[in-house]
Amino acid sequence: MPAREPIGPQAILDKKKRYMIPCTYHFYRDPPQIVRGQGVHLYDSSGKRYLDLYSGVSVHALGHCHPELVEAICEQVRTLQHATTIYLTEPIVNLAEQLAAVLPGRVCRTFFCCSGSEANEGAALLATLHTGRNEFLAFQNGLHGRTKLGMSLTGLSFWRTDPHPVGGITLVSPPHCVRCPWGQTQGQCRFECVDAVERAILTGTSGKPAAMFVEPVQGNGGIMVPPSEYFPRLRELLNRYGTLLIADEVQTGFGRTGRMFAMERWNVAPDIVTGGKALGGGTPVGFFSTTDEIAACYTRPGASTFGGNPVTARAGLKFLEILQRDGLAARSEYVGGQLKDRLMRLAQKTDIISDVRGLGLMIGTEIAGRDSRFAAECTDQILERMKDAGYLLGKTGPGRNVLTWMPPLIVEPDELMEAVDTLETVLKTL
Repeated sequence: MPAREPIGPQAILDKKKRYMIPCTYHFYRDPPQIVRGQGVHLYDSSGKRYLDLYSGVSVHALGHCHPELVEAICEQVRTLQHATTIYLTEPIVNLAEQLAAVLPGRVCRTFFCCSGSEANEGAALLATLHTGRNEFLAFQNGLHGRTKLGMSLTGLSFWRTDPHPVGGITLVSPPHCVRCPWGQTQGQCRFECVDAVERAILTGTSGKPAAMFVEPVQGNGGIMVPPSEYFPRLRELLNRYGTLLIADEVQTGFGRTGRMFAMERWNVAPDIVTGGKALGGGTPVGFFSTTDEIAACYTRPGASTFGGNPVTARAGLKFLEILQRDGLAARSEYVGGQLKDRLMRLAQKTDIISDVRGLGLMIGTEIAGRDSRFAAECTDQILERMKDAGYLLGKTGPGRNVLTWMPPLIVEPDELMEAVDTLETVLKTL
């Protein structure tokens, strides 16, 4: 049977406007209809090819339609697509076993679900069960999901659309070494950002919060990287108050920052890790993982209709096999370093880029402007012109003015250099 012709961008926009809830937004003033992906490239309905520099927001670590991953998924679909967690199937326990081998510290037990939002909900429940407490800390400019609780834990106005957030959540300032809220420099830092967490515990909570949610590198917050001593000091502080550390590694996990999990960069083991995105290879996945001790408190019956289903579990197993076999975490560190260096050289040649930051293949270039609205509009122009030139970037940050580079971990350095060359040309047209 011949393939059906794509309906085209305008028809999709018309149907979107007619049938979907308006919150479902999209990039670009002139958006393409994406119809196919292969490796590091996407193709639209006109046949135009784009270098995907955003990976479906950190999902396609192996690129699109990796042949080994596709074959594993298809084989499982032909055998057993679904059975839910109330029946015994092998892929889910094998994936939990393989995760235990790569998770940080003593984290070794996992509950599978279908998204990062659901994973963070589960982590909050687990922390409450273990500690008997019900208050939480989280970072301003953090993002932890689109559910009621996830939005309440989120510190970004763009994503915190719930007008009545859940109580008992205190947001604290994250470290920001480029523009320190306390006026300190990296050479003279007294880590008042850590002291701010203690003040929040003492003045904004009962003094006994259950846990603190952190993104090791803030993704939607603008690719914010903490100083090297921040998380070790934070871990020590939270231990003094019996407060668990929950690392939201939904975006940063599985080689994205040059380590299997980003918290490993600081030799800090969280009490609970949440993740998803890349593990599923494009299939819906989420998970929260913890230690034997903390897991022991969650004994009442729990199930997930689709969490850890056979297809996703087989995808996850094949993903982990390829990720480790091909050394993609180390490759992310190396190739990402080349990208960051090239972007920093570009920043020295223009006042449009005010900062370049990130780890591995998770890099942000902050766009400057006379005010935040101008910077956001400038960012949108850059995104549009890069798209027209065949490059798909992301945008993040509280002001939506950080160009975000999170390409597949298999991207070639020369492809990235060509993208930066194109960005340089685009900047000259502004």
